Amino acid sequence: MPSKREAGTALTDEEFAACEAVLGYQFQNRELLRTCLTHASGANHRLNSNERLEFLGDSIMGSAVCEMLYHRFPEEPEGELTRIKSIVVSRAICAKVTEEMRLHEFLLLGKGLGGHEMPPMSVMAAVFESIVAGVHLDGGHDAVRAFLERVLLPEIELAAGLEHGHNYKSQLQQVSQRTMGATPVYRLLDETGPDHAKCFKVTVFINDKSYPPAWGANKKSAEQRAAHNALNEIEGKPIPYLSETSE
Repeated sequence: MPSKREAGTALTDEEFAACEAVLGYQFQNRELLRTCLTHASGANHRLNSNERLEFLGDSIMGSAVCEMLYHRFPEEPEGELTRIKSIVVSRAICAKVTEEMRLHEFLLLGKGLGGHEMPPMSVMAAVFESIVAGVHLDGGHDAVRAFLERVLLPEIELAAGLEHGHNYKSQLQQVSQRTMGATPVYRLLDETGPDHAKCFKVTVFINDKSYPPAWGANKKSAEQRAAHNALNEIEGKPIPYLSETSE
């Protein structure tokens, strides 16, 4: 499969099927999928490009991600949910997901863009938002929700600072409230490194008892690791993160 296309190039049935396999969703209306993949530079009229779908997809994705976060993180306040959402629906993440899924290989581009090895980030982000709208229009709310959960869950976990997909902070809060009648309190002990690559050392207190601290690449990650340390100590298991190193 080539990584760029010229204006007027048609997708074959095999290429449509390959794109649908990448998406994990089979379109009932392949003309809709074609429009999702058609940049304005490769369309005979702007209304035949994916621009309107991009507009719709941005709104649909924002709403769906908000709902996902609301249910996935019941203990997080509005501010934290807003922070995670802003990262996950950003154009940088949309472009990243497009590249990881290699959706750019199916794009219908004009000559000016078709000559580049990789389209600009704005084009990459737009096609993902267009696909979101296309899946919604073709299959409805449940279809687009399943699609977004599948492709964005890893980004949600990264933005939330989860460790290997586990929310140790939530687990620790449940254990501490059930067995100790107290809520964990996290305290920043130290930070090191330049502004663009800081590491943070965090410990957790439960009823004034401190548990082994842990380093993380950001405060959320450090808190998750400190919670993991506390859980393991409570359960009599080895401590997974030693505080002597920021690795």
